[in-house]
Amino acid sequence: MIKEEIREAIQKALAELEISFENASIDYPADPEHGDYATNVALMVAKKVGKNPKALAEEIIQKMRNSALFDKLDIAGPGFINMWIKNEEFVKVTDSLRNSKDQFDSLNKSNKGKIMVEFAHPNTHKAFHIGHLRNITTGESIVRLLEAVGAKVIRVNYQGDVGMHIAKAIHGLTMLIGEGEIDLKGLKIKDSSNDKDRVLEIVRALEVWDIRKRMALIGKAYSHGSKLFEENKISNAEIRQINIAIYSGDWGIYKPYEEVYQITRKWSLEYFDHIYKRVYTHFDRLYFESEVYEAGRENVLEGLKKGIFQKSDGAIIFPGSQYGLHDRVFISSEGNPTYEGKDMGLAPLQHKEYHPDQIIHVLGPEQFGYTRVIFRALDLLFPDDAGKQLHLVYGWVKLKHGKMSSRTGNVILGEWLLDEAKKKIVESYETFDEIAEQIAVGAVKYSFLKVGLSQEIAFDLEESISLQGNSGPYLQYTYARTQSVLEKAKSRNYASKKIQGELVLQPEERDVLKQLVRFPEIVSEAAQRYAPHIVCTYLFDLAQAFNLFYQKLPILKAEVKERDIRLHITESTGIVLKRGLDLLGIRAPEKM
Repeated sequence: MIKEEIREAIQKALAELEISFENASIDYPADPEHGDYATNVALMVAKKVGKNPKALAEEIIQKMRNSALFDKLDIAGPGFINMWIKNEEFVKVTDSLRNSKDQFDSLNKSNKGKIMVEFAHPNTHKAFHIGHLRNITTGESIVRLLEAVGAKVIRVNYQGDVGMHIAKAIHGLTMLIGEGEIDLKGLKIKDSSNDKDRVLEIVRALEVWDIRKRMALIGKAYSHGSKLFEENKISNAEIRQINIAIYSGDWGIYKPYEEVYQITRKWSLEYFDHIYKRVYTHFDRLYFESEVYEAGRENVLEGLKKGIFQKSDGAIIFPGSQYGLHDRVFISSEGNPTYEGKDMGLAPLQHKEYHPDQIIHVLGPEQFGYTRVIFRALDLLFPDDAGKQLHLVYGWVKLKHGKMSSRTGNVILGEWLLDEAKKKIVESYETFDEIAEQIAVGAVKYSFLKVGLSQEIAFDLEESISLQGNSGPYLQYTYARTQSVLEKAKSRNYASKKIQGELVLQPEERDVLKQLVRFPEIVSEAAQRYAPHIVCTYLFDLAQAFNLFYQKLPILKAEVKERDIRLHITESTGIVLKRGLDLLGIRAPEKM
């Protein structure tokens, strides 16, 4: 990275002046007239060595002039050092980005160790909503950024497959069947001796339905069951009994519903897998509440003996108020572990299986109070792994204009949003289905990622698919433009060549090169801060610089020497745009 070369030149100059100082700040001047880079190192150390800052800056500059990196150095104000980099140095760095198998060979790897990123978190038997879509988009980009800087990353997904929401969905499904609300035409349903067996036979028959149709039914069933739980005493009692059966494994008179539960659970997981593939995500491990709730209960009971937890009105709580937090129930009065209690089983299992140095939980802001209590309880229960949990907060998503027409209850469906974006793209650009899909996914993802992680989003569908402005399709289109130029060059036998010798560059050429060489440091900063929006801002700036270059300067019709450097810039821009989009979990179509 050029910044690192500059830092080395500064450190060498200071050493020759017998001055000890680490971590000199290197910035980008807002006005290009003030250089490519600037540093206030002379101001920082002048007092320490008893010198005038401007005089010290002049001494530092004299030493730095020995470096082959700089074209020009001067002093501004009370002692700022402005630096202009040689054109050839910019080209040399872009060569490393273009020719390396790993574009981050020049990146100073951040040894972040082994990091587990836990994201997605959809619960079976419930709708996959727009919040899940932002969660997955965020988690996927965080994983890719961390991997780019050398971390070993474990992708995991923790899903709720036991609890009241399951019981509500099963009861709601049985009621919809009983009320004749499900179209059973064309289904082969075996005769059954009682209503519960009939529900099972119908659910078995529904396996022939399309995966989306089955999940739409589950969403409707959950909404119906939730309403009945609140409004109907008989339904309320039955849902509670089904919930007991799910936890205990003793289904009793609800035995047929055990298979109903397993089948509908499978439907949810198949649908989630369909979504994961659509947004280019996969997981190394799927964790479920059903596999950790018993261990969680045992760990809470053990913590009760140690005084970490307390009894309260028949339940077991964590006394968070003793630590400036709030009290929470970990085992209910019925003896079932709550979400909190299950987390006491999840964390030790994750540490046992993967031994991560850190676990990052991608969760919404409403979970912040919850995770503070959970993390404190875990630190007390398992002190050897204390301090390894991090809650990475992402903001809410809503629609900027109008209302969603496709809903389950009051939930905005995630896949509906992808479908709407794709439909709009097909209507607007008349492109192929595969490319329209890539643009749609890119449009939605980029809209989520271009803002700060914790910032709420008012999603604007028209803005997200626009080829103008800060959007995913704009970046994809710019990449496709680079490939079109290179394809035409290839057809004319204009190969991109290694650029050698002294270079005279137009301002537009230099502006693109200055952007390109920043790529590794941008990725490093984004990974360190868990901030994909830094990459988004950078890619937008790069695309703007390239498009201005493209509009103002001929490429293929230029003289040979100019043509060679401009093809070099075009190819390098394409490489960086594609890699940058990949870090965001967005694909770059060759043509649009």
